[in-house]
Amino acid sequence: MAYVINDDCISCGACAAGCPVEAISEGAAHYEINADVCVDCGACAGTCPVGAPNPQ
Repeated sequence: MAYVINDDCISCGACAAGCPVEAISEGAAHYEINADVCVDCGACAGTCPVGAPNPQ
């Protein structure tokens, strides 16, 4: 299952920088994870200062 970014996201970009497969991009309201590209590694959750990425 891919990770998802919840509404706690502060759009800092730390998750995108930490993603090894470049599955994260800036969306309209906050950063978003492309579920088709995400490899469920959890790197985004480890770099996020507010804990916005979570397993789906």
